[in-house]
This record gives sequence, structure tokens and C-alpha cells, in this order.
Amino acid sequence: MAKSEKSSGRRLRAIMLIFTVLILLLIIRVFWLQIVKGSWYQKAVSAQQFRNQVISPSRGKILDRNGNELAYNLPVVTITADPSQIQMSKVKTGEIVQSLSEILAMDRTELDKVLQQTGHYALVKRKVDKDTGEKIRKWINEKGIVGIFINQDTKRYYPNKKLAAHVIGFTGADNQGLNGIELVMEQYLKGKPGKLLYESDAGGNGTPLGKENRIDAQEGLNVLLTIDENIQNITEKALQKAIEDNKVLRGATAIVLDPKTSEILAMVSKPDFDLNDPYAAPAGVTGLDTGKWNEMKSEDRVKKLQETVWRNKAVNSTYEPGSTFKVVTAAAGLEDGIVTPESDVIDAPIIVSGWTINCWYLPGHGREKFKESMYNSCNPVFVKLAQSMGIDRFYQYVNAFGFYDKTGIDLPGEANSIIHKKPTEIDMATASFGQSFQITPIQMITAYGAVANGGKLLRPHLVKELKDSADNEVKKYEPEVVRNVISKQTSDTLRDILEGVVSKGTGINAYVKGYRVAGKTATSQTFENGVRSKDKYIAAFSAFAPADNPAICVLVVLDDPSLDSHSGGVVAGPVAARIIEESLGYLGVEKSDQ
Repeated sequence: MAKSEKSSGRRLRAIMLIFTVLILLLIIRVFWLQIVKGSWYQKAVSAQQFRNQVISPSRGKILDRNGNELAYNLPVVTITADPSQIQMSKVKTGEIVQSLSEILAMDRTELDKVLQQTGHYALVKRKVDKDTGEKIRKWINEKGIVGIFINQDTKRYYPNKKLAAHVIGFTGADNQGLNGIELVMEQYLKGKPGKLLYESDAGGNGTPLGKENRIDAQEGLNVLLTIDENIQNITEKALQKAIEDNKVLRGATAIVLDPKTSEILAMVSKPDFDLNDPYAAPAGVTGLDTGKWNEMKSEDRVKKLQETVWRNKAVNSTYEPGSTFKVVTAAAGLEDGIVTPESDVIDAPIIVSGWTINCWYLPGHGREKFKESMYNSCNPVFVKLAQSMGIDRFYQYVNAFGFYDKTGIDLPGEANSIIHKKPTEIDMATASFGQSFQITPIQMITAYGAVANGGKLLRPHLVKELKDSADNEVKKYEPEVVRNVISKQTSDTLRDILEGVVSKGTGINAYVKGYRVAGKTATSQTFENGVRSKDKYIAAFSAFAPADNPAICVLVVLDDPSLDSHSGGVVAGPVAARIIEESLGYLGVEKSDQ
């Protein structure tokens, strides 16, 4: 009996020990699951129990300085699917594919591949118009289709098509900025996505009485540009007419700038493109008809577009400025007191490093006043003026006027100037009248802005302010002074001289009755593969008006006019005149008696 009791006691203790160990292990396991891994499992359960749908934000608008819409959103829908639900649907997948492919005008085979995917999400088609979306909604309800979703979306729309195409830019399939202001201001325009969180069953299907949480999307900010839609229109029409009238073969650019603020009022680059169809075959590009274009690989098409119509010549390309650059040399000479408008100079051939430099007019204009050398655009006079300064001093002014640096304009892909790093005597001699180096058009007009406004080099800009959807100001962009380059006295003197260029000299074709126009012509040869062309020229004209109180600066550059004349004064001067006359009239600038 005693022996039996001892045996029973041992068994009881063993059982208790086993239970104790099991309970201890259970406690440890619960501690591990609840405390150590609790957060992880909670997220996993939530992910299994809840599904979320991204709510796309409304992209901000792009407006001109007066609030005119240049880019906004059209309501569309994006069709998505949950293949797992479709494959378990009462309606056969084949029937769904047949009907949906007809409504969406999609290839049936491609749609079938989409709907046969695994998982809970598949993109069917983006940017579907709302009418088609309603047809799909009606079909879903009538047939009891599950797993097809109609999501509200937007499509970027540009009401003026080509107007200011290189400034505005365009967006991609996900409404992301790809070029121009759309790209540069992406962080402000894009907004912040929201979420729709809904409860689902084990199969990932939404439950009828499940919880639904919504985090609203935050709308993007509206970007107000410095561009004036009317002045942009004036400039585009004037430039296009010049291209047609002079059979300009390699494109053109024109910029209108407010010299007091360095705000860009208009910027045009030709050839251009329709912002609503930026990937279309580029018009006017030799050898690229629609058939050949469609046969090209996608990456080859994009490369060709980047080289041609997408390229903003005002910012992304360089050119030889020619005689418009004489304004910089003259400004330096006047500022340092080397010359005055009345100084006697001689326009005669000059030899530099074995090279003979002549005036464009042979045998030259002889003895004249310095201001007359500007009227007549006499190269040797400016070579001698640069020599009087010396290499170091001359290039200090070139640098001060901003030709060694990018302007920092708020557009992508600004090009670097191609300019002498260790200049020689012949480099300085040719640079004094604007040859043997290359700059961007935006650098040139920025320098003219400094001459026109009293001597301040301002950073050019295109964004004026940011506003929310309620039209409240969020951020304002103020003019930024880079540096003072010349005195007001030099600026006043140079404005008078440049007015004489138009009223008495090579710029006579830019004369506008009633407005005092100041400006300078330029004719330079183009470069092909680093070699100066013998028969292709760039005709340019840079100006501001009214000369005594400038309201606008204008730069016109025509690349390879192919008719009889390629002179900047003859070809580009009249274009600048038209832009000046119509723009000042629109701005309400009163005409004078002169």
C-alpha cells in the first residue's frame, strides 16, 4: 500500500512538472507574440483585414501673370481590376474580357493577360474619358460584375496647345512633370496623395458592412508665371512670320524681359510642339514623316524629340552673339573712362597675332566719334578699346555681366557658355565684337537688362508666386540682384548711344514711330561640328524700349535665314520692332512725339 502511494505521488509530481513547464512555455510564447512580435502581427493582420486604394491628388494649375490658365486638369477615370475577384466571379472571364475590350477599344488578348494575373491589383487602362467610364459603370451594375473598379483621375490639359510649350513643359502618365515648369515646380504642383482604407475578408474582397477610412488628398499649389499670355502670343506670331518670310532653316528664339525685375514676359523657341501630344512626330523635321516615325523605337523617338522640338533654344542652346556683344565692350570702356561718346576713334584694319580684322564695310568708316562706331558697328574700334583695357580687365567685365555662369533661370537643362578660360590676345580681340565664343540667349538678354535698368544684373525668372486652390498667396518670388555691373551714368550714356543705333545706324529697321527704341544688330556665322560655316549665319537683334525708361527688353535670334539677306539689321530688326510696338501698346505705354 505504501509502495503504491509513493508511485502515485511520483506520477503526480511528474504530471505537475510537465503542466508547469507547458504553462511556462505558453506564457513565454504569449509574451513573444504579444509583446516582442505584437506590433509586427498587428500590422500583418491589418494588412490582411484592410485593403487601401490611393486617392490621386489634383495637380495644381499653371497660370500666366494675369491668372489666365495655361495648364489645368480634365476629369477622367482610370480602370483597375482585382483579378482574384474576377476569376471567382459568376460571370465568365471570357465574357468580361469580350465586353470590356469593346467598351475600352483595347486588344482582347492584351486585356485577357491583364485579367489573368495573380494578386489583387491590375491596371487596365489609364486616362479614360468620363463618358466611357459611365458605360463601364452601367455594364458592371447590369451584369453584376465584381473586381472591376472605376477610379477618379485627372488628365493634364493645355488649352493653348503650342503656346509657351518650352516654358510650361508637360507631364507623364502618372501626372508627373517631365519638362519645363511642370518639372521644375513638381514638388509644389503634384500635391499629396490620399488613401481609402476599407475592410476586406480573407479573400481580399470588400465586406458590405466593413469599416472605411478616408484620408483626403491634398491638392497641388497653383503656379503663377511671369509670362504674359498676350505678349507671348505677340512674340510667337512675330517669330513665326519671320521664319516663314525669311525661310529660316534651323529654328529661332525670342525673349521679352522686364528689365526692372528680370521677369520673363515671353519666351519662344522654334520649332515647337503641341503640349497635348508631345510625343507626336515633330513637324518640320526633315525625313520624319508619320510612317517612319511610328517605325522608330520608343527611345529613338524620345532622343529625336529632345534634339529637335523639345529643345528650348533660349536656354538649352548656345550661339555666337556677334555685334550685340559690343554693348558689353562699350559698357566696360565707358565705365572705366577709356572712352566717351564723343571720343575720336579710327575705323581702320588692325592686325592681331597675325590676323587682320576689318570693318564689315570696306574700306572702313575712317575717323568718327565713338558713338558713331556703335551706330556703324565697326569691329576694329572695339578691338582697340579691349586692348586699351587689357585681357584681365576686359574679361572681368565679361564675367561681371554673367557670361561665365549660368543665369539660374527656373527651367531645366540650362546650357553652359563656351568661353575662353585662358584667353589670348586674339581671343580678346574677336570677343570684343562678339565672335569666337558662345553664350545662351538668356545670358544675352539678362546682360541687356542690366544696361537698361541702371546697371544691376538681375537673375531672370519665370515663377512669380504660388497660390492655393482658394487663391491665397503661399509664396512670392521677388527680384534678385546678382551684382551691380555698371553705374547709372554709364547705363544712361549707353542707352542714348543704342537709341542712335536704331535712329541713325544699322538698327534702322527696328525703328518704331512714337517709341524710342534702343538696340544693336548682329550677324554671325554658325558652327557645325566645331567648324565655322561659310554659308550659314545667325541674324540677331537685341533691344529695349522706351530708351529713356525701358519697360521691356527684346532679343530675337534667327538661325540660318536662307533668302538673299542674313543681316541681323535687315532680318531680325523688323521682328523686334513688331514685338516692341505691339507689346508696348498692349501694356499701355504712351507714345512720344519722337
